[in-house]
Amino acid sequence: MSKLNSTDGRAAARAAEEERDGELGAAGARLSTAPREERPDAATETGGVPAMGVVGWVRWFWRQLTSMRVALILLFLLSLGAIPGSLIPQTGADELKVQTFKAAHTTVTPIYEKLQLFDVYSSVWFSAIYILLFVSLIGCIVPRTLQFVGQLRGRPPGAPKRLDRLPAYTTWRTGATPEEVHGAALSLLRRRRFRSHVTGSAVAAEKGYLREAGNLIFHVALIVMLVAFAAGQLFKSEGGKLIVEGDGFSNTLPQYDDFRSGSLYDTDELEPFSFTLDKFVSTYERTGPQRGTARTFEAHVTYARGADGEEKKDVITVNDPLEVDGTKVYVISHGYAPVVTVKDGSGKQIFKGAVPLLPRDANITSTGAIKVMDGYRDKDGERDQLGFQAFFVPTFAGAGNGTMLSQFPAPDNPVLALNALHGSLGVDSGLPQNVYQLDTTKLKPFKDADGNDLKQRLAVGDTMNLPDGAGSVTFEGVEEWASFQISKQPASGWALTGAVAAIAGLAGSLFIQRRRVWVRAVRGTDGVTVVEMAGLGRSESAKLPEELSALATALYDRAPGVLDHDPTATDPGPDVPAAASAEGAEK
Repeated sequence: MSKLNSTDGRAAARAAEEERDGELGAAGARLSTAPREERPDAATETGGVPAMGVVGWVRWFWRQLTSMRVALILLFLLSLGAIPGSLIPQTGADELKVQTFKAAHTTVTPIYEKLQLFDVYSSVWFSAIYILLFVSLIGCIVPRTLQFVGQLRGRPPGAPKRLDRLPAYTTWRTGATPEEVHGAALSLLRRRRFRSHVTGSAVAAEKGYLREAGNLIFHVALIVMLVAFAAGQLFKSEGGKLIVEGDGFSNTLPQYDDFRSGSLYDTDELEPFSFTLDKFVSTYERTGPQRGTARTFEAHVTYARGADGEEKKDVITVNDPLEVDGTKVYVISHGYAPVVTVKDGSGKQIFKGAVPLLPRDANITSTGAIKVMDGYRDKDGERDQLGFQAFFVPTFAGAGNGTMLSQFPAPDNPVLALNALHGSLGVDSGLPQNVYQLDTTKLKPFKDADGNDLKQRLAVGDTMNLPDGAGSVTFEGVEEWASFQISKQPASGWALTGAVAAIAGLAGSLFIQRRRVWVRAVRGTDGVTVVEMAGLGRSESAKLPEELSALATALYDRAPGVLDHDPTATDPGPDVPAAASAEGAEK
């Protein structure tokens, strides 16, 4: 008989435990708007996959795609797919870098091309991830939003049968009537900003229901960001222009050195404006460990809207672009342009101007080429063009025939080294050329008196005389140039708004704790009211027992406890309410 009783006791305990888990699971499920996942084989008890048909499988695939788990996986894949776009040169950003990379990495280039790694953001696989994530987020958010709206319009659910099985619980006996306890609890909970109402023999209250609103705001903001990025890629325009002091720029397509735009952008939509680079001011740290570090880059410009707009002055700095009707002009780099004068053998000036050179290091050691189309007639009477390979240092650190080395980026002691060549520059072939390099295929170097290639270093004011009556080259001075990026991102404001909203929504979903509290007051057979308080949170939180303890203490002051042996005597102080926890239920 004792063995049977023991077996029955264990069975009853298991049944009670299963009932408790079922109640907690049902109550917890009502705290969330997340849809319950279903498996394709959920309809069968044997675990085999049933013949659901095409519609059933499509429905199952849609539920999987719109689940939050799949959305997070797709978001991770999208961020992972963007890594090669940051490490590998992209055709849409800099085609010259792509060609240089392909020439230097002949082994991996065919693999990268097959994987579309030179066009990551327009590749098939990246677009597929992007579109699937977009669909997943929309399919996940729409039903949850509708369900959340329904929860906002509804009321907190009634109390479970057994409040003592909830994670946070406390109870005491009081001489107040159940109606008085319910009224006091309702007033207290509403003052603490709980949504509350009386249902049956208990008061049901809820707080933190805006947690789900933060979650929905976060995902809606992600959709806004995805749409903004897509619109920015489709309708953007971006180009570069190098301008020497005194020169100008008009926002028309032929004026750009390079230009890129989205597939849906119309070049007729270029905003009509122009600007002139009056001067470029750069300063550098001259002492201490930061010597040579740039302090200010300022492009002083005069700009005008339209063809007949009023001219205005402005200063463009690195983090402060010029904005004209939604188009922004950024200064992105700067360098030096030596001013040279080239004369032929008769002393006639055939070229004069500032020639921009490309910086090679932090001290702006620069290289480039000077091309003179109108050259001279050689001894055979044929017209030769002139080309000069140029090497420039703003602050010459060598002496005599030492190394051309710059020791400071400011033009304190500028020196220009030239290698002189003559022949055909190849500009008439119809093929594009790099303005900073010479095509020496059809060029021959000039020779000095010793038969060596003609090379010479020039300080400001020095002249290189060319042999055979070819003329001379004079280094007149130095001007500065600035490289500008002219871009229009139509959806950048939406992207910023989405990013801010995503952070705010994520903060709300992380820090707002959704929880429910029930207060039940029932008159006992001895005429004393038994008060039960319990709380349930969506996730385990140490604050829930603390909050319930504070609420129980406040309610205890309005409905004080009484001693069990004398219902008319007041309990000297609450014992259980100060420690509202699962252990309180066992007491």
